[in-house]
Amino acid sequence: MRDNQSTKPIVAVVGDARLPPEDACLGLARDCGRLLVDAGCRVLTGGLGGVMEAASQGAHLSSSYAPGAVLGVLPGHDPADANEFVDIVLATGLDVARNCVVANSDAVLAIGGGAGTLSEIAMAWQLHRLIVALRVPGWSGELADRRVDGRVRYPGIEEDRVFGAADAAEAVSLVQKWLPRYTRRHRRVR
Repeated sequence: MRDNQSTKPIVAVVGDARLPPEDACLGLARDCGRLLVDAGCRVLTGGLGGVMEAASQGAHLSSSYAPGAVLGVLPGHDPADANEFVDIVLATGLDVARNCVVANSDAVLAIGGGAGTLSEIAMAWQLHRLIVALRVPGWSGELADRRVDGRVRYPGIEEDRVFGAADAAEAVSLVQKWLPRYTRRHRRVR
């Protein structure tokens, strides 16, 4: 991964906003947040609760954590809505359209999720972003190891797909392996 603080890759962690405290996805999200920061990445979420808060908290648990490592792109106008672990808050006022901003991160790591997560995965696919999905119940599990559609996003990457992972360590390893090859940026709808 890159060394310079200003050019650290930004990896979005997406998933359910409301989960019971005992849900295993919260532990996975915490582990992903910590391991991403350990790997030299910044963590971006939708800034609210559930998977977003757990990933943000995990980032703070990394021995490599520094202020500014956790970004929150909120759907509303009030920065105070961000969970306590977000370092940099962007209160967009875009409601669900903020999912497009989240999806345009350098990579998207999905953990479970409902319709909001599905929209982020679909937009990330269209925006040519690297997508890694944990094989857990929800949209990440449904789309892990599959292509979202038949478009050829990267002619030089035959295995282009939503890369499936069994756990946080494998997910972050996949981000590290594939991110250098996922460099295209969406220009416009054709």
